[in-house]
Amino acid sequence: MADPSRRKQHFVYILECADGTLYTGYTTEPERRLAEHNEGSGAKYTRVRLPVKMVYTAAFETRSEATKEEARIKQLTRAQKLALLRQEA
Repeated sequence: MADPSRRKQHFVYILECADGTLYTGYTTEPERRLAEHNEGSGAKYTRVRLPVKMVYTAAFETRSEATKEEARIKQLTRAQKLALLRQEA
């Protein structure tokens, strides 16, 4: 039986790019993923908008939950995403 404390978490994150735009993604390791983006090996979108900083993360127990939330956030307007960030602050 798997140790529940070793269960992998799944995260949705939002990055703020150098040009002020927002990028939403999914990962199991937010710190590693942020480093990848800033090294230029992340998403094509962020490669030309460096540096980026992580402004939001939310943890989920399953990949399915996280990717559904990622899709939901991606459908939000910029104003709605900024409101989400203010709620988390």
